[in-house]
Amino acid sequence: MQYDLFPSDGFSFFSLGSGSCGNSYYLGNSRYGMLIDAGIGPRIIKKRLAEYGIDFSSIRALLITHDHYDHIQSAGYLGEKLHIPVYATREVHKGIANCPMVKNTLNGSRRYIEKGNSFTIEDFRITAFEVPHDSTDNVGYFFEFGNHTLTLATDVGRITDEVACYAKQAHHLVIESNYDETMLQNGSYPYPLKQRIRSGSGHLSNRQVSEFVAEHFTSHLRTILLCHLSGDNNNPELAFDTMQQHLLQKGIVVGKDVGLQILKRNTLSSKIDF
Repeated sequence: MQYDLFPSDGFSFFSLGSGSCGNSYYLGNSRYGMLIDAGIGPRIIKKRLAEYGIDFSSIRALLITHDHYDHIQSAGYLGEKLHIPVYATREVHKGIANCPMVKNTLNGSRRYIEKGNSFTIEDFRITAFEVPHDSTDNVGYFFEFGNHTLTLATDVGRITDEVACYAKQAHHLVIESNYDETMLQNGSYPYPLKQRIRSGSGHLSNRQVSEFVAEHFTSHLRTILLCHLSGDNNNPELAFDTMQQHLLQKGIVVGKDVGLQILKRNTLSSKIDF
């Protein structure tokens, strides 16, 4: 469900797919935009962008969070075939280069970034920050544009002080709500995998992210978008209800005080206009 709580300043965000089946997000304005991660096939990316009237020619950059395949599948194609600059840390670029499933090796499209050092892409000021996860390297992104800020943090093992710092600055927060603790505990995953998911370098549960957002809710937070839901240990209704209930315990009403949307797996989401 989409909530038009605040007037639009011409910026938009949507998910092209979220979860272990492939991750990719769009942030832009009426003239151009950028992708965050490209873990789905290029034809699907093109098709889903076109549903909102967006052509590849308007994509100015691809930002990568980390080097797991569900985030980098099309990075080589977008970078080398379509000449879209690919921004990532040096370690993540090494991981992309060493991934045998990424067919096109990045060369001229490679752009290096460093955590904590801001850079600009036209109207956007962007800062990458450390996010704990069991990848070669992992970052979230903090975007400043117009009168807005957006924080994206996916594949989050635990909420560190640094993750919390950037999350609390956001007008629009895109954050992982990967699994329901009871579903994971009672599910069919082998014990080592369950332990990996629950570890401080795995994923966030519905409860963990809901407790954090409710405890640190600020009046400037306008939109919460929950991403990277597990297909086996979660469902959209459960993630939504868990967040809604924790917010309500603090007197925060979804649809009145803040918008809440679930970014579903392998599905184009509703477009949020800022």
